[in-house]
Amino acid sequence: MRATLSTAVLLAALALPLAAQDSTAHSHDDPDHPAAGGGAVPAGWSVRADKGDASGASITEQGGGLHVVTGPALILYRADKSGKGPFHTLAKFTQTKPSAHAEGYGLFFGGQSLDGKAEQYTYFLIRQDGSYLVKRRDGEKTTDVSKGWVTSAAVKKPGADGTATNLLEVDHKQDPSKFRFLVNGQEVFSTDAKAMQADGGVGLRVNHNLDVRVEGFDVHR
Repeated sequence: MRATLSTAVLLAALALPLAAQDSTAHSHDDPDHPAAGGGAVPAGWSVRADKGDASGASITEQGGGLHVVTGPALILYRADKSGKGPFHTLAKFTQTKPSAHAEGYGLFFGGQSLDGKAEQYTYFLIRQDGSYLVKRRDGEKTTDVSKGWVTSAAVKKPGADGTATNLLEVDHKQDPSKFRFLVNGQEVFSTDAKAMQADGGVGLRVNHNLDVRVEGFDVHR
């Protein structure tokens, strides 16, 4: 019996490093891939990368919108789009080609201290596997608002040409008592406004290693 127990303990100990490796495999297999020609930011926009600087991202104006190619995950925002009170924000996103791993992109709002360590905002993302996420960032801490990534038929997946276009909206204006999150005109999630931070910066979030076009971004207060 002792020999059997000792063998079991030894095997369990050997398995622990393997489990640890499996839990971090994604980050090792999919590091940030710096975009060519990165570093510049169109006039009127500010950018913040999750880690380090945003020099590994290419952000250019295209057809009245933006073409964003990441490297590092980042947020983009404009000082003239921040404010107080009920609001409605929207933008159309086109993922131009599938990414190696499903990565999110979309809108954020309630931005505070966006250039400091105590940054705060709530973000609404979709990704190529047909799911959405609503999440809150407070400095280094993030907290789910929706129940993690949630599959929805409203989110269009990449077609035969590898592209996917989706219209995202966050509406706090039609009914200020709640926040409504919509994809292609269909509400996918809503929550009590009392639990959310409405005032502050509004902008875009694009996770790492993505190629996305953004059109029609606006904020109505």
